[in-house]
Amino acid sequence: MLTSNNFTGLFNERFFRNFVPIPATNNLHLGQITPDFELPDITNGREVKLSKYRGVQPVIIAFTRIFTENQYCPLCYPHIKGMNENYEQFTARGVELLMITSTDKYQSQKVVKDLKLKIPLLSDPSCLTFQAYQVGQALGAPLPAQFVIDSQGKLRLKHLFSFFSPNAEIESLLDYVAAL
Repeated sequence: MLTSNNFTGLFNERFFRNFVPIPATNNLHLGQITPDFELPDITNGREVKLSKYRGVQPVIIAFTRIFTENQYCPLCYPHIKGMNENYEQFTARGVELLMITSTDKYQSQKVVKDLKLKIPLLSDPSCLTFQAYQVGQALGAPLPAQFVIDSQGKLRLKHLFSFFSPNAEIESLLDYVAAL
């Protein structure tokens, strides 16, 4: 379900903190070690710390925009579905795919169930990880963005939201990680 008429939970503290538009003006440089984070993985019921992947495998961080368990961003919904459908292709290339949402634990659990997510969905209702990666925000939620991080923890590719290209193309990400 892309959206519904149920707006329960939409107008919360997170909504108002992220209401004022901030453009995606990221100053992380290619080759730079990316900010570490530790977030709950709602899909698998564990904590995920980005630095644990250093020296082990590359990671794609896919920041996504979900307003509530009933309201998905119309630009992100197809991307979430596509990333989930291709999850095994990423892992077959030795890359972990981590999707980060600003929905709370309850909302994220419903998203995992409703979309039958295989991808680890990390919940960050404080939006601190979104802020650390400077993805921007507008109309109640952080903007989507994707980051490819190599096995040494260095940024290799970043895709920030724009109206012309809201999310990185899945095929482009697959091609890029195949070359890592």
